[in-house]
Amino acid sequence: MSATAPYAGPSPIRRPVAAAALLAALVSLVFGLLLAGAGPASAHAALTGSDPQDGAVVDTAPKEVTLSFSEAIAVGDDSIRVLDPSGKRADTEAEPRDLSEGGTVRYGVALHSGLPDGTYTVAWQAISADSHPISGAFTFSIGAPSETTVALSSQEAGGGPVGVVYDIARYAAYGGFVLLVGGSAFVLVCWRGGASALPMQRLVVRGWLTLTAATLVMLLLRNPYTGSGKFADAFDLVGLQSVLDTKPGAALVSRLLLLGAAALFIAVLFGTYARREDEQEKKDLTFGLAVGGGVVAAGIAATWAMSEHASTGIQASIAMPVDVAHLLAVAAWLGGLASLLVALYRTPDIGSAAVRRFSAVAFGSVVVLAATGIYQSWRQVGSWSALTGTRYGQLLILKVALIAVLLAVAWFSRRWTGRLTDSAVAPSAEASKTSEAPEAPKTSKTSTASGASGASDDVAPERAAQLARQRAVLTATKKKRIRDADPERSGLRRSVLAEAAVAVVLLAVTTMLTATEPGRTEEEAAASGATAATAPAAGGPVNLSMPFDTGGENGKGTVRIDIDPGRTGSNDLHVWIDGSDGEPMDVPELKLALTLESKDIGPLPVVPDRLAEGHWTASGVQIPMAGDWKVDVTVRTSDIDQVTIDKNAKIG
Repeated sequence: MSATAPYAGPSPIRRPVAAAALLAALVSLVFGLLLAGAGPASAHAALTGSDPQDGAVVDTAPKEVTLSFSEAIAVGDDSIRVLDPSGKRADTEAEPRDLSEGGTVRYGVALHSGLPDGTYTVAWQAISADSHPISGAFTFSIGAPSETTVALSSQEAGGGPVGVVYDIARYAAYGGFVLLVGGSAFVLVCWRGGASALPMQRLVVRGWLTLTAATLVMLLLRNPYTGSGKFADAFDLVGLQSVLDTKPGAALVSRLLLLGAAALFIAVLFGTYARREDEQEKKDLTFGLAVGGGVVAAGIAATWAMSEHASTGIQASIAMPVDVAHLLAVAAWLGGLASLLVALYRTPDIGSAAVRRFSAVAFGSVVVLAATGIYQSWRQVGSWSALTGTRYGQLLILKVALIAVLLAVAWFSRRWTGRLTDSAVAPSAEASKTSEAPEAPKTSKTSTASGASGASDDVAPERAAQLARQRAVLTATKKKRIRDADPERSGLRRSVLAEAAVAVVLLAVTTMLTATEPGRTEEEAAASGATAATAPAAGGPVNLSMPFDTGGENGKGTVRIDIDPGRTGSNDLHVWIDGSDGEPMDVPELKLALTLESKDIGPLPVVPDRLAEGHWTASGVQIPMAGDWKVDVTVRTSDIDQVTIDKNAKIG
């Protein structure tokens, strides 16, 4: 097709808008689905044993309770609490003692002397070495089991609204890092002319703003995220100080300082560097920016490596630099892909040489990703069974599949790149030299106004400026039409858009992996037979249906209860009430209680929240041990009409 061929098809101005809308919708859908199904961040250190063991009955009161974990944790004064049957503290309330030795991580708390017989509850909460909060509970008995009035908090560590916002900030931080580092690298390595392009400047600056804002949110929410779960505690100065003393807090502060240096880098890249005309000066400045920017980018990547998966487990000294290389390769590939997409849709001047240079950068990034990914997979998964039998392994398989799809689409992009020429851009560039040249304002009384009117003898400066803007818009539109008429360039844009769509999903899955317990750790916890919130006992969802009749008007109906996952530890409970006509039925009051009569545990009260008409829910309901639990439900349909019904359910 000739470069001057008439344009046919959708408006070139509408295409970028449609592409941006498509990507925005895809981002919202992917992250919405992931966040909806993710729940609180999965624990990364697991309880592997305890003394006394869960459910054990000991003859005499132990002097202390010890807990063993699969990897290092950070503990505080109330990280391990032992509660007697009445709910009072049975431990000395001192900070847990570190009893670790060799490769075993163990902590213990001393108990008061002369403890009476009965069932005791051990509740623990700590921070995993990779920055994620973990928690759990179990029971043991002295002499013989007894009733207990202990009601543990329904709020899981890292859960609730604070956990959701913190997870969103974590996703946003990775996305901002990719755009900041990948966009800057694309300008310096692939397309130096992009330093003067406004769309490229906006892309990189928005990446910086997103990463900075997400980091600030994570720093402020770190205290409630790992503790109370209340937004108000984000501004607790004492809590903030305690966060700064932790490894994750130090990493977040370091990231903010490095982002200050990144702001200076952006100012030079899109300011001094963009205005340089001398080729030698620009070459020297390119080298300096590449070195300085590389150091800053590696430093920002290291803030993740020093506080998450890479910093704990086996071979941490090797895993951390490997993780930095992996993150930089991801940013160079996916961030460069986003930059290429913006350049192809929003700027008319990117040439084939820049596209080919990015193709080489992308190939190198894939090689680095393959090498580092294989090592990380072996380190975090450890076995074939963990690859298919754990959530981490399944997400890893999904990630590999997405990379394969992305590479297949990239192959098509590479074919279009091989056909790409600059013939579609050259004519427009030549035309622009004339059409965009500034014209002197016409002030002579004998001159006529440009255009078809000719109704005025002179042109005012305002009118001249307006005409200049109109000519600029017409020239830009013409250049876009000529560019879009090139089939090779249009084909490349479509394939790059498809790559970007797959990359969005890939980045979301990659971020999910950082919030999922590694397969190696999960298998170790399962092998230990520990019963904890992070390694629950076998079980399945519990479904109950109980008819009721309060004896009053409209007092008949059916209560349906779902307990998921129906195991020891934390469970989600849903209650539906249907009237006699089968329609959802609202009642003034609904209460539940759980009792394990064989161990004289309970009743443990559960107060669900109304979610919708006829639907109540409670999250984080703690089941301290497996057994045949009696579920009591109290339904009140009026001020005087009330009934309590019960049914047994095997839990755990």
